[in-house]
Amino acid sequence: MVVLITGASHTGKTLLAQKLLERYGYPYLSIDHLKMGLIRSGNTDLTVEEDAELEAYLWPIVREMAKTAIENGQNLIIEGCYIPFGWHEDFPQEYLREIRYCCLVMSESYIREHFEQIKSRAHAIERRADDSWCTVELLLAENARYDRLCRQYGYPCVRIDDHYEVNLEL
Repeated sequence: MVVLITGASHTGKTLLAQKLLERYGYPYLSIDHLKMGLIRSGNTDLTVEEDAELEAYLWPIVREMAKTAIENGQNLIIEGCYIPFGWHEDFPQEYLREIRYCCLVMSESYIREHFEQIKSRAHAIERRADDSWCTVELLLAENARYDRLCRQYGYPCVRIDDHYEVNLEL
């Protein structure tokens, strides 16, 4: 089984992947690690600010890694914001049966009421060098976009509304 976890920044994608690793023993791939490896090694001239271009560059690599895991009967969790909407069109039906998709979305009220807590927990799994770019307005816009696109594509969405509790049964 391949588990795809996506969502806006600061929604807890990496934390959920870590919890699933601990619970099920499934390894996970952070697309951010792949991104930084390719940037730092000079395999791309893209920068961390070029999200749309990074998605177009990274997704074909990640997609083929997912296919390989399915073909080999291996479990793999892939987490990151570079999973495009419409991802399912890149897989034949027999592969789709082996993929579980999860998009994390924080509600407007949750973001407004818990913004400082969201920022303080950004380091739960990984160290962030500079988080100053993260604002209420940015989180509101990103989460609204993910929510709208999940509805448009009919993708399952885990809504974080009253309190932060994200569990995924595989």
